[in-house]
Amino acid sequence: MDKIRHFKTYEMPEGIEPKNLSTIKDVSGNLYKSLTIISERSNTIGIELKEEINDKLEEFASSTDTLEEVLENREQIEISKFYEKLPHPTIIALQEFMDGKLNVKGEEVSEEE
Repeated sequence: MDKIRHFKTYEMPEGIEPKNLSTIKDVSGNLYKSLTIISERSNTIGIELKEEINDKLEEFASSTDTLEEVLENREQIEISKFYEKLPHPTIIALQEFMDGKLNVKGEEVSEEE
């Protein structure tokens, strides 16, 4: 007896698309090495973005702000919205990897200038 499974279809977020694992493997010659490189770069991007947004939001920090002042700070809200709309660091790292923009030296991964 055939069972038909119904899966709810979800809309893919922008920037996410299926990737062929063999094309990712072909870049370095080893799938696991490729994924490690992408992962390391993704972590670096995530840390850089976190530091960047914290530096920008620190300008608005004040120990005397009331709740109303915090809620009304439009510039802070716009900065937060900008960073929320950025693609996930993993997507950025994967794209850099596939475009050949990552330099792999030993165990260290860096972006090519």
